Amino acid sequence: MGMNVADPGFADWLARCPLVAILRGVRPDEVEGVVAVLVAHGIAIVEVPLNSPEPIASIRRLVARYGTRLLIGAGTVMSEAQVGEIAAAGGRLIVTPHAAAEVVRAAKRLGMHACPGIATATEAFAMLAAGADAIKLFPAEASSPAVLRALRAVLPAGTLVLPVGGVDAATLQPWREAGAAGFGIGSSIFRPGDTPARVAEKAAALVAGLRS
Repeated sequence: MGMNVADPGFADWLARCPLVAILRGVRPDEVEGVVAVLVAHGIAIVEVPLNSPEPIASIRRLVARYGTRLLIGAGTVMSEAQVGEIAAAGGRLIVTPHAAAEVVRAAKRLGMHACPGIATATEAFAMLAAGADAIKLFPAEASSPAVLRALRAVLPAGTLVLPVGGVDAATLQPWREAGAAGFGIGSSIFRPGDTPARVAEKAAALVAGLRS
């Protein structure tokens, strides 16, 4: 099953806004309120990590409300079975913390976007060979913009690399200058207990950081 022709590629979603909002710990009863605020700030990609409370329920709610206006998916995906559950809920993005070729291949068979985690050039090339749409440099705290620059020098031109882990409004620019295609943003955009008003403040700071 290939992607529907009308379905934007992952690069197109990042062009709308390069921030992937990682809502680790979000609950189904609050997810719509949080995402409404993110949408108001231009964010177009939302990831609900599977180690959140009832993540499939949250994904289902977001898909029902936003349909194809947002790219909605799951993070911390560990198995092919989970890929199937996410697809059944309407999710279209699979993010893993690790270089899991079988998860990437399962996502691509279902016409989904796949963004696996990598920490080395070896893992990066293996994930691209498995069909990854983008690769997640994780944990970014253990890496640096210099590492990203070196990786991009050897990866195929146009490879989408997203630093994830510890990225905030203050550190966006050095990563961008090194060639980051986007960023996965976790606690700098949402942490359990944050009200929509708090998420709005954090989203505004990140969007301002992109523009600076």
